[in-house]
Amino acid sequence: MGWLDLTISQCALGTVKLPGSKSISNRVLLLAALAQGETLVQNLLVSDDTRHMLDALKMLGISITQIDTVDYQIQGSGGKFPNQEAKLFLGNAGTAFRPLLAVLAIMGGHYYLSGVSRMHERPIGDLVDALKQLHAKIQYLGNPGYPPLEIKLAEIRNTPVTIKGNVSSQFLSGLLIALPLIKEATSIIVDGELISKSYVSLTLAQMEKFGVHAINENWQRFILPGLQTYQSPGKIYVEGDASSASYFLAAGAIGGGPVRVVGVDKDSAQGEIKFAEALERMGAKITYGENWVESAAISCNPTTRYLSAIDLDCNHIPDTAMTLAVLALFAEGTTKLRNIASWRVKETDRIAAMATELRKLGASVEDGQDYLAITPPKSITPNVLIDTYDDHRIAMCFSLVSFAVPVRINNPECVAKTFPDYFQRFTAIAHPPIGSN
Repeated sequence: MGWLDLTISQCALGTVKLPGSKSISNRVLLLAALAQGETLVQNLLVSDDTRHMLDALKMLGISITQIDTVDYQIQGSGGKFPNQEAKLFLGNAGTAFRPLLAVLAIMGGHYYLSGVSRMHERPIGDLVDALKQLHAKIQYLGNPGYPPLEIKLAEIRNTPVTIKGNVSSQFLSGLLIALPLIKEATSIIVDGELISKSYVSLTLAQMEKFGVHAINENWQRFILPGLQTYQSPGKIYVEGDASSASYFLAAGAIGGGPVRVVGVDKDSAQGEIKFAEALERMGAKITYGENWVESAAISCNPTTRYLSAIDLDCNHIPDTAMTLAVLALFAEGTTKLRNIASWRVKETDRIAAMATELRKLGASVEDGQDYLAITPPKSITPNVLIDTYDDHRIAMCFSLVSFAVPVRINNPECVAKTFPDYFQRFTAIAHPPIGSN
């Protein structure tokens, strides 16, 4: 653990090829492992989270062949993993832990699931309760409602499942992926408002690619027709990570630009691409093309470069809303980000962490259970040490502060969770003042 000093950057300019989407990568790996036939997965994200999923699938008996750095051949299991016993360590990868729990509980066998200490602080009780409605046998090995967990062989009984929608959309995504293994028609009822709907849409889209259709009834009920099995599409390409795109698009908006990200476009399956629309509302110039998005300031005059505050329901962009919180430092007025309760149960309590770090920089911050309101200071405090809480997104979004003042990022290595070479990519487009060393 160390730190990284980012000197002040005068402008942002360049092109960035995005790594593969984490959310798509881990969904596709699991679906390919469950499918009949072989799947060539192209442009897989290489990161800690995908490594945990790959390692888990190998321990479950799935044959995986690495073709090159980002391409993998997955031999599907036809809905039944070869190994019926395994101890799986999943780090802090929620996109691996939650769906694997659901799949293993329904598939049957004897499994242990654990992670790092923070994963054991992230609630899992709502998903466990939903699976127990199907008579799954799951035992808490530590604090009730939290990992680690033991799964035992059970006689699954098909019944409509009710699950709370206000903690994590990954619970619902896990159920959606797992329930077709029953091979009978079934349904899921969402209790309350569903958060992060865009990630559920992403799950449904990936399931469709593997031949399984679910009916979405206004986000309150999902019907899974019977006699559906996952079938390999042969090959599947993982599009670039829309969440990772946000940092570079934001850089273009506050650093003049243009900055172009390659690997996603306006028609991306990822809901986080709507970050670009929020950025446009703040005053950035956004341009779309085939497989790319570009951002720039409307004026290259530094005195008119700054953005306008917005009041935004962030249900559709829960991850990239963090980038908006830092952009609020560069905006006139108070930016309010609402419907972000899911931040509380992420890699850290992101509402508390973001509020703390923004205040260090001089911002006035009001934080509630599901919102942040940020008013920028007259001048941002320079040379602040930003604590990252071992959270990759905090490290990445606070790099943007360097377009105003020098900043020190604590534990920059935490970006390995989703974007190991982020800071190399960032410094390549963030240019220091002319004449500086």
